[in-house]
Order: sequence, then C-alpha cells, then structure tokens
Amino acid sequence: MASGNAIRGSRVGAGPMGEAERGDAAPRVHISYWCSNGHETSPSFAEEAGLAVPEIWDCPRCGLPAGQDQANPPAANHNTPYKTHLAYVKERRSETDGQAILDEALQSLRDRGLIK
Repeated sequence: MASGNAIRGSRVGAGPMGEAERGDAAPRVHISYWCSNGHETSPSFAEEAGLAVPEIWDCPRCGLPAGQDQANPPAANHNTPYKTHLAYVKERRSETDGQAILDEALQSLRDRGLIK
C-alpha cells in the first residue's frame, strides 16, 4: 500500500495546464527606453493603458533615467552628498555664534567645577 502523504493526480514540477485554465493574456505593447549610457530596456504595457505609459523609466542595468528618444536620453539626476550634523549646524550658525555658544558651555562647566 502506498504512503499516505502522496499528492494524488499530480507530479513533481507540474505547473498550470495552460492558457485555457488561466484565461487569455491581455494584449501587450513593448515600449523601448534608452538611458544616457546607451542601454535599452523594453518593458511591456497593456494596450489598454494607452496614455498611462510613463515618459521616463529607470534603467535596470545602471539605474539612470531612460527616455523614449534614443538620440536625447534624459540627464542623470543630481544627487546631493550626505551632510553631517555639523554641516547643518554650520548652515544655521555663524562662526561668532558658535564661539559664543562654546564659551557659554565652557563657563557652565567651570562654574560646576568640572573643568579648570
């Protein structure tokens, strides 16, 4: 007698039976996009999308923006570098303001006897 844990009516690796079981796929249209590195990508969209096709698509190879005009791809986005907390403080305070705050903090420590 066979073991009780067998799955009846199927085999390992069996997938769906085909289009008849899943239904018909929506009609698709492929749109080509090119990035400034010359990479081409062609995602597919439903034909019914019509005007919903985006003008810019991210290149899956290099991450740059890609456009539909091969001769004039969009320019790369300018990424601002990471700023430290000190850089933000220096934007808000002048050098003299910073020196006054430092002197006040040092005087407070001296008054409490923590530094000489």
